[in-house]
Amino acid sequence: MSKPSRIPDVTPSPQDNARARTTLARKWSYRLLGAVAIPLGREDLDEELSVRLDALCSMLHEEPFTTIPVEAAGADLAALGHLGRFGLRCTTEVLGKGLLALPEFQPVERYAERIALAMGALGAGFTAANSESVLAQQESMQRSLLKAVRDANWNLKESQARFNEVVTSSTNGVLIVDLEGRLLQVNAATGQILGRTSDELTGMPLLDLIEPDFTEMLREAMTDLAAGTIERFRQSQRLLREDGESAPVTLTASLLRGADDQPMHFVVVVEDGTELALLQSELKRQSLHDPLTGLPNRQFFTTQLEIALRKADPEHGITVLHLDLDAFGMLRDSFGGRVVERYLQHVSGRLKTLLAGEKVMIARFGGDEFGVLLENTATTPGIDAIMKSINDDLMLEPTFVDGHGLSASMSAGVVHRPGTDEEPLDVLRSAERSLRRAKKGRRGQWDLFHAGQDAEERRDDALAVEMPAAWENGEITVRYRPVVRLADGEDSGVEAEFHWDRPESGALGHGRCADLAEQTGLILPLGGWLLKVAGGQSAWWRQRGQLDRTLAVRLTAHQSSDADLVSRVVEVLDQIGVPAGKLMISMPGGVLSVADAADNLVVLSRMGVLTAIDDFGMAPLDFGLLASELPVQAVRVAPGLVASRSPYVAALLPLLRERGVAVAVEGIGSAEQAEWWRAAGAGFATGDHFGVAREPGEFLQTLELR
Repeated sequence: MSKPSRIPDVTPSPQDNARARTTLARKWSYRLLGAVAIPLGREDLDEELSVRLDALCSMLHEEPFTTIPVEAAGADLAALGHLGRFGLRCTTEVLGKGLLALPEFQPVERYAERIALAMGALGAGFTAANSESVLAQQESMQRSLLKAVRDANWNLKESQARFNEVVTSSTNGVLIVDLEGRLLQVNAATGQILGRTSDELTGMPLLDLIEPDFTEMLREAMTDLAAGTIERFRQSQRLLREDGESAPVTLTASLLRGADDQPMHFVVVVEDGTELALLQSELKRQSLHDPLTGLPNRQFFTTQLEIALRKADPEHGITVLHLDLDAFGMLRDSFGGRVVERYLQHVSGRLKTLLAGEKVMIARFGGDEFGVLLENTATTPGIDAIMKSINDDLMLEPTFVDGHGLSASMSAGVVHRPGTDEEPLDVLRSAERSLRRAKKGRRGQWDLFHAGQDAEERRDDALAVEMPAAWENGEITVRYRPVVRLADGEDSGVEAEFHWDRPESGALGHGRCADLAEQTGLILPLGGWLLKVAGGQSAWWRQRGQLDRTLAVRLTAHQSSDADLVSRVVEVLDQIGVPAGKLMISMPGGVLSVADAADNLVVLSRMGVLTAIDDFGMAPLDFGLLASELPVQAVRVAPGLVASRSPYVAALLPLLRERGVAVAVEGIGSAEQAEWWRAAGAGFATGDHFGVAREPGEFLQTLELR
């Protein structure tokens, strides 16, 4: 006979109860994680079950005790995860034994009945909630299945409608063919290709529509397709039309399979090759011809030039002309695009007429540029005669376009009888270079390519491209040469110049550097740099009392018309501290007909800067510039005229002095030259005779020694 449980003499503390509950909750969590799948980690589940255990213990202590809240707690437990009967069994085993062992439920006799009733209520609530959840899931699944079936039927109908719409509206022929090769469905486009109706074609064997020589190729491809050897095929075919003619087409076929993955039908797409061939031909023609004039374009011309070079007559060879309309920009700006386009069409027509008797290709390269490829014969006219006939035709009688009488000469670069091993692109580049040389002179001229001259220009281009890196690396510096008063030989100024020290191939002086920089546009930043460096050096000399002379800086044509020229000079005057009256800026005479350059000259003069004209005497209008209102204090006679002692320029010197314009001569190389120009009336001079351009320190030493 068992002994009755002893009632403890000491009531457990809250801390003891809490520790006992925590231990039970952890045991409950551990057992559940080992029995069922719960979407919680161990720590989260410990915390969750600890809260639920506290609530259950509170229900067991309630007076009067009732199982209703315990049943609700069981229903809530069903929402914790997928516990099922294994989770319920685990829960009742752990709690049934564990609650009886908790200190707070001692003596056991007092709480045993409550705990037993609570376990039953907990299971009843859990079971009811779990059943409702299963029923709800089943009902939801049934609704989802019904919706899926309904959506599938709708999508099937919609897909069928889209397929029918695509087939009906397609410009390509679409055939649905059974596994025996008979046409089940044919769209209208197929009937148009074959000259038959869709009804006539339906039911016919596909192979009956193929030319006999092509049937075997199609039969083999469809057999491979049905066997699964290939997924689809595409082949050129010939279909028989109703009128007996054949239509070139491209057939693309694939296999439709059913839900059981068994072959059902062939789908064949028919592309009409007739229109495609015509379209391809037209696109090819357009890609090789100019759309405005209809002449071949540069790409076509280059291809034909390659052929002509290889097949050129050994005796007469070929001639390539790169033609350019003179003053085309003026025509475009004055009359607009429509008039110019019609004029270009007129020019292309005249070129074809003038060269009609020759074996020739005429192309438009773009804009106002044309190419001519002549395959010479014994009777082909000379280049002089060809260019004269072109310019006489275009210039002597104006062409009227929309009421405007238009005429323009053409300049040309010519490559005559290039070698048969020449590359077409090299020949075209040579012709383009010759064209640029021709346009440097008067309009309506032509220039013949010479290999030596071209090599020299290529070297210049290479130098121009190297120049920015040389400047960055410090190879380009500023040097100084004296400006001497011829009357007494005293120094009156200092001129700043570029100097490019090239260790591998020798140094380049100012004129060469300026010309190269002018070609690429580098002259603007490089010229601004020279102005600042020379201005700073001049200010330094002046502050130290070493040299107080006028600083002379020569500009190129590009610099002279630069919109930022005045601001560059202002920076030298204000920030660097060069007095305006101690700075002389000279511009080429030929550029002063440009409004921007003339405006810059006027503004600089108003600021107090001394202004001069370079290369005086090289153009017939130079003296006219002085007769204008341009504020010029000096002119510099071009070196070529200085060396030749030009009597024309010498005759102008008294007139210049009367107008208060000083005359400087550039490039004096000997005492005899200096004396001649002094006697002729020139006031100032520069040149190697008075001192070469030197670095700042050497320049001062040279002045001290003189």
